[in-house]
Amino acid sequence: MLSPKKVKHRKVFKGRMTGASHRGSSIAYGEYALKAVGCGRMTSQQIEAARIAINRKVKRGGRMWIRIFPDKPFTRKPAETRMGKGKGSPEGWVAIIKPGRILYELAGVDGELAREALRLAANKLPFPTKIIDMDSTL
Repeated sequence: MLSPKKVKHRKVFKGRMTGASHRGSSIAYGEYALKAVGCGRMTSQQIEAARIAINRKVKRGGRMWIRIFPDKPFTRKPAETRMGKGKGSPEGWVAIIKPGRILYELAGVDGELAREALRLAANKLPFPTKIIDMDSTL
């Protein structure tokens, strides 16, 4: 799973997911892309599951770019624990996704196969997405 090598703070505030994504909102490397329409938190397991779904469909043909990285830790308290006693221990890593963010890009495969692969990846994600291509973004 993806995780940072080193972080400044072990635990961070939850934060708010307001507004749209300006950075990382246009296709930079590939021809087809999966773009977030809603906001949410994407865990490292979800990033990996979507990556595997894309690779299985395109059978390692073409080239794929992952445009997000889970750099924010989330914590969880043990089951059946009473309230209070501080914040829980770090459990995993998430990437904060805002509307407009490009998640995955594909190049070197035909359009129908790329759309199907990105559709399968979108089914693994906890927020709405749409598939775009270079022609629609110009």
